Amino acid sequence: MLAGVDLTAVTGYRRAHSRDDLTLAPGEAFLAGGTWLYSEPQPAVTGLVDLTTLGWPALETRPDGGLRIAATCPIAELAADRPFFHQCATALLASFKVWPVATVGGNICRSFAAAAMVSLVVTLDGVAEVWTPDGGSYRVPVAELITGNGTNTLARGEVLRAVDLPGAALAGRTAFRQIALATLGRSGAVLTGRLDPSGTVTLVITAATRRPVVLRYARLPTAAALAADVTAVDGYYTDPLGPADWRRQVSGVLLEEIRQELGT
Repeated sequence: MLAGVDLTAVTGYRRAHSRDDLTLAPGEAFLAGGTWLYSEPQPAVTGLVDLTTLGWPALETRPDGGLRIAATCPIAELAADRPFFHQCATALLASFKVWPVATVGGNICRSFAAAAMVSLVVTLDGVAEVWTPDGGSYRVPVAELITGNGTNTLARGEVLRAVDLPGAALAGRTAFRQIALATLGRSGAVLTGRLDPSGTVTLVITAATRRPVVLRYARLPTAAALAADVTAVDGYYTDPLGPADWRRQVSGVLLEEIRQELGT
C-alpha cells in the first residue's frame, strides 16, 4: 500500500477478511493497491476497506485452460505471465516500479479510457465477476462494464471479484500497438488484436475512444473494410492528450499494422 498525504479526511481503515466485511459505511471506499486513490485528494472518502487482505489467489488456471485473474492481482505478477500481458502493462502511465502495488482490478474499476488492463482483458474476451452487497453476484463482459472515460456500471458497494479469460481466447495470436503525443505521457491510442485458430479476428480500440470498441470478423478483413469500420466508430474524443481526428487517424494506421501482422 502506498502512503498518501492527500487523504486528509480519512479517519478509519478496515481490513476485509470475508464478504461480511465488504458492507460500506457512509464515506468508506474500497482500497486495493491505492495507486490512484492516493494520487489526488478524495475529500468525500472518510474510511478505507482494504481488499488485499481477502487472500484471493492472484492467478488461477480455469478448467477450460483459461485464466482467472483476481481483482487484487498485482499488475507485475500478471505482466510476468505472457508477452502480450507485458506489452499491455507497458501502456500504463505508471512506472514499472508501481506495478508490484497497482492491481488489475483497480485499473479496470477506475475505467479510464487509457486503462491498459481494460485493453488487455477486452482483447481476450474477459468476463468480470462482480459481487453485490446483498451477497449475490453477476457476470458481465468487461467491454460492457466500461461506459465512458472514468465511468462504469458498478453500483456503490459492488466489488469486482475477478476477471475470467477463456482458454479459447488465450490460444489466439495477439498483436499490440500504442501511441502517445508525449514520450512519457498517457496513451492517446492503444490498439490490440487477436487471431484465433479458427480464423476469427478480434480488434480492439482503447484510449482513443471513451470506452472500448470491439471489432469482430469471421476472417481477416480487407484493408478497405477495416479502414471503413475504424472511420465509422463513434466515441473518438478530444482532450489535452490528443484531438479526436488524430485519434481516429492513428487508430486506422495502427490497426492496419496489426491486421498485416496477424495475417503473416
